[in-house]
Amino acid sequence: MPLVAVAVCPHPPLLVPEVAGGAAPELDALRAACATAVATLADAALDRLVILGSADRTAAWDDTFATSFAPWGVPLSVRPGAPGLPLSLTVGTWLVDRYFHPASPVPVERHSVAADLSPSRCRSLADALRASDRWGLLVMGDGSACRGEKSPGYADPRAEPFDSAVATALAAADSSALLALDPVVAAELRVAGRAPWQVLASAASGSWRGSLLADEVPYGVAYFVATWRPA
Repeated sequence: MPLVAVAVCPHPPLLVPEVAGGAAPELDALRAACATAVATLADAALDRLVILGSADRTAAWDDTFATSFAPWGVPLSVRPGAPGLPLSLTVGTWLVDRYFHPASPVPVERHSVAADLSPSRCRSLADALRASDRWGLLVMGDGSACRGEKSPGYADPRAEPFDSAVATALAAADSSALLALDPVVAAELRVAGRAPWQVLASAASGSWRGSLLADEVPYGVAYFVATWRPA
C-alpha cells in the first residue's frame, strides 16, 4: 500500500508549553494547528507512522534514545533513554505522544535527514521508507530563519518569497514545487525543512489534496502546518 496520510509541522522547542514558560500563549494557535494535523493521522487507519526531521546526519533512531528537552533548559523527559535525539525528532515524538491516538496501536519509526541531503538522495530515502503497508508521515521542518532584523539569520529579502512558495506548495500538495526548492538558497536562508519536504515530495506519488493550517512567523522564523490526503 502507498503513503496514505501526511502531516507537516515545525519543530521550535517553544512549541512545548513547559519549554516556552510564560511565552507559551504566543504559540497557542500554532500548537493547536499541530494538534489538528497530528490527530488527523490517527484517523487514517495506518499500519505504520514515520516521523521525519532534519538533523546533521541521515539516520534511523530507535526507542532507546530519549525524548528530553533538557538541552533546551527544561528537565522535561517524554521518554527515557540515551541522549542525542535531534530536536526535530524530539518535538515530533512529543507531538505524537500528545496528539496521535489511533484506535489500535501503530508502530512509530523516527528518521533524521541530513540538512544538506541532495534532492536525488532525498528521493532515495523516500524509496527506502516505502513498504507494502498503509503508512503515514509526520514531516518536521521550519522555513527560513531570516524574516527580519531580529531573526536568527538577520533579514534577507529572499526569505519571504521563498517561504511564500513553500506555503503555496504545501497548501496545494504540489510535490513538483517542493522538489524544485534550491538547496543552496535554502541553506543560506537557514531553512530546516527543505530536505524533509523533498523526501515527502518524493514519497507522495499520485494526486493529493493539501490543506494549510498555519503559516506564521512569530520569531523571525517561518512555521508551517499542513496536511495532505490522497485525492
